[in-house]
Amino acid sequence: MALQLHPIASHLHKPPSMTMSRPHNQQLRSRSLSPRLMASPVSNSPLLSPSKEIAKEKKPYMPPREVHVQKMHTMPPQKLEIFKSLEPWAEQNLLTILKPVEKSWQPQDFLPDPASEGFHDQLEELRQRTKELPDDYFVVLVGDMITEEALPTYQTMLNTLDGVRDETGASPTSWAIWTRAWTAEENRHGDLLNKYLYLCGRVDMRQIEKTIQYLIGSGMDPGTENNPYLGFIYTSFQERATFISHGNTARLAKDHGDLKLAQICGTIAADEKRHETAYTKIVEKLFEIDPDGTMLCLEDMMRKKVSMPAHLMYDGSDDNLFENYSSVAQRIGVYTARDYADILEFLVQRWKVADMTGLSSEAQRAQDYVCKLAPRIRKLEERAQARAKESTLCPFSWIFGRELKV
Repeated sequence: MALQLHPIASHLHKPPSMTMSRPHNQQLRSRSLSPRLMASPVSNSPLLSPSKEIAKEKKPYMPPREVHVQKMHTMPPQKLEIFKSLEPWAEQNLLTILKPVEKSWQPQDFLPDPASEGFHDQLEELRQRTKELPDDYFVVLVGDMITEEALPTYQTMLNTLDGVRDETGASPTSWAIWTRAWTAEENRHGDLLNKYLYLCGRVDMRQIEKTIQYLIGSGMDPGTENNPYLGFIYTSFQERATFISHGNTARLAKDHGDLKLAQICGTIAADEKRHETAYTKIVEKLFEIDPDGTMLCLEDMMRKKVSMPAHLMYDGSDDNLFENYSSVAQRIGVYTARDYADILEFLVQRWKVADMTGLSSEAQRAQDYVCKLAPRIRKLEERAQARAKESTLCPFSWIFGRELKV
């Protein structure tokens, strides 16, 4: 998903993990890559019967996509054996993190009960609570929900990883069971936020639904190259990022008086934290087994820059939708450039990267780069903020075209 860029982008006035270089032609998305139905000109030939219906030529659907060279299957084949040998470890250390379905929360636990006589009163209470929430909060909550709703893309991404993919769709391997069960747990997040936003009546659900369809159709390439080392570093970072983001939307909902929404966002954040634990455990184990290879992959992912999975977000009109949504998230403190640096620093400490010894010279250089990166990001962000241009107003289709500062 990330372009092959210098890790410290020149756009650091927006969150590094939420900043994405656009395709070289800014109009690719709205013109050549957006789905269009193109009618071929109707011939005026007298040989054609006017009563005969002339079929229209349809242009193939082409979603927004990234313009860069994609690398594939970069993990040496001999390392496949590592992941095969880790099957028993995964069973004991990953599958135990999952919660049984019968003990798991479900979206309906937090929503008005449509089968109850008090449904309309519960619905009115929900709507009254959300009246106090500002538009900028809704834009960020909608963006978070859309990101969660693109779950089919994330399961697809995990199943590109060599050595751990679900080869049949119902494989009994520990890796495959984890991927399916993780997906099932995550699926509740988008379901719950989607229904809450629908019931509140404050957002344009059709525009939101269009955005979700565009996003899933666009897919993602996070630069993981079918390599599970890179893939699990990426997911470790992303689960931490979503934990922070949902935690902050919970805090803001509480500040604005919607305690039920605060509970919802906090519950989702707790799931993300649990999933973060699983993915960071995998990388920790890889550092134990293959410290050189894991260190080099960590450097590689950080040099490419970890991007948010929804960076190809599009609503049919705004070519810069993700950047604009990210700017609002930064402004109200839901996810910021500082969070990106904090996550990197957290993972470096979690995996004890700075303490590792006995590395090859190449891995030592990678170690040095990674350990110095977070402070560097913070310094560059401070300079970027000092040079930041004055905010401009931008309309968001999700809130019926109302304008917000970006």
